[in-house]
Amino acid sequence: MDSAAVMKDITDRAKKAAVVLNVMSSDEKNRALLAMAEALDAARSAIKEANAVDLAGAEEKGKSGAYLDRLKLDDKRIDGMRAMLREVAALDDPVGDVLEKRERPNGLIIEKVRTPIGVMGIIYESRPNVTADCVSLCLKSGNAVILRGGSDAINSNKAIYEALKKGAASEGLARGAFILIEDTSRELVEAMLKAAGDIDLIMPRGGESLIREVVEKSTVPVIKHYKGICHVYVDAGADLDMAEAICYNAKVQRPGVCNAMETMLVHESVAEKFLPRVAGALRGAGVRMKGCPATRRILGIDIEEAADEDYATEWLDLVLNIRVVASLEEAIGHIARFGSRHSDAIVTGDPEAAAEFTKKVDSAAVYVNASTRFTDGREFGKGAEIGISTDKLHARGPMGLEELCTYKYVVRGSGQIRE
Repeated sequence: MDSAAVMKDITDRAKKAAVVLNVMSSDEKNRALLAMAEALDAARSAIKEANAVDLAGAEEKGKSGAYLDRLKLDDKRIDGMRAMLREVAALDDPVGDVLEKRERPNGLIIEKVRTPIGVMGIIYESRPNVTADCVSLCLKSGNAVILRGGSDAINSNKAIYEALKKGAASEGLARGAFILIEDTSRELVEAMLKAAGDIDLIMPRGGESLIREVVEKSTVPVIKHYKGICHVYVDAGADLDMAEAICYNAKVQRPGVCNAMETMLVHESVAEKFLPRVAGALRGAGVRMKGCPATRRILGIDIEEAADEDYATEWLDLVLNIRVVASLEEAIGHIARFGSRHSDAIVTGDPEAAAEFTKKVDSAAVYVNASTRFTDGREFGKGAEIGISTDKLHARGPMGLEELCTYKYVVRGSGQIRE
C-alpha cells in the first residue's frame, strides 16, 4: 500500500472517531483521561526502558545536551504527564459553550457555539511528553488527533502511546480517537501534509527547519511558530536583584526550550553595575556569552563579539546574546527587528515604562517583572498545550482547550422567512 493510501486509512479512522468525540459527555472524556493517567503509572518501567534506548541512540549521533534534555523521560517527567492528564480532566469542557447570544427584531435567536475543529495533525520532534499533552487536550476538546513524532523519540512515543491506548480502551473510548504513526519515513509526512479535507489543522512542533518545511508543503492549514527568540530587557528602573534572578532563570533553568531567553538587553544607566554580577552567575552555570562593544568593554574581551546573525539565532542552548541599549525605545526596536513574536519581558519599577513596553512589543506573551519561561500551557492554567502559536489568526500563545475549538452559529426560529 502506498503512503497516500496508508494515510487515507488513518484519516478515515480519525474522522469516524471525531464524530463520536464531538458528542461525548464531559464525564466520559474525563474518565478516559484519568484512566490514561493511571495507565502511564503502570507502564512507568516500560516507558523508561524505551526512553533509554532513544537516549543512547541520540548520544551516539552526538546530539547536544539540550537536545538530550528535551528527549529524556525520568520519573519526575512521567509524574508530570500523569499530573497533566488529571489537570486537563479537571478543566471545564469548552465544547458547547455559548460565546454570544442575540435576538434579532424578526425573532431569530442566534447563538455562537464553541465546537471541536475535527481532526488534528501533530508533527513533532524530540519531546516525547508531547504525545501525552496532545492526546489529552484533543480528547477533552473533542478532536481526533494523528501524531507523527521524530525518529529519535520513536521508542518513547510508542511506549507512551501504548499506555494511553490501554487506559482509553478501559473506558471504551472510540478507536481512532488518537493515532500514532509509527513509520518515521518522510513519505508518510508528505502524505499527511497533502491530506486537505481529511485533516483540518496541522501543528508542527520542533525546529525552524521542520516548521518551514511543513508550511511550504502543506495543503492543510498550519498554526506555527518558527523560532523562540525571547528577550529580557533590564530597564533603568529595574530592581537589580529581581533582574538577576529573572535573567538567570530565563536562560539557565531549561535552555533548550522555545521560551528560554536568547538575548538580554540592558539599559546603559545600569549596565556597569548589573552586567558584572549577572555575568558571574551565568558563567557559573556554563553560559557562553556574546556581546555588543559596550558589553565587551564592561565584561572583558573574553566575551565573544555579537553579530546581527547571533541576535537572529535561537540557540536552544547555554549561549546568550547581550546588548546594552540607550533607551526603552531602542530595546523595543531591537525586539521588533530580531524577535520572533514569542515571549519578551521587561524588568522595571517604572509603571510608565512597563505600560509602553506591553503596548509596543508585538509578541504572543509580554511580561512585566517575570521570566519568559512561563509561556507554557500548564503554567497559564490550561493544563497543557498543543503548541505555542506566534500567528495572529485563530490562536496566539499557548494553545489549550479553547484554542482547539472553532465555533458555529446555531439559529433558532419560529417559521421566519427572508423577504
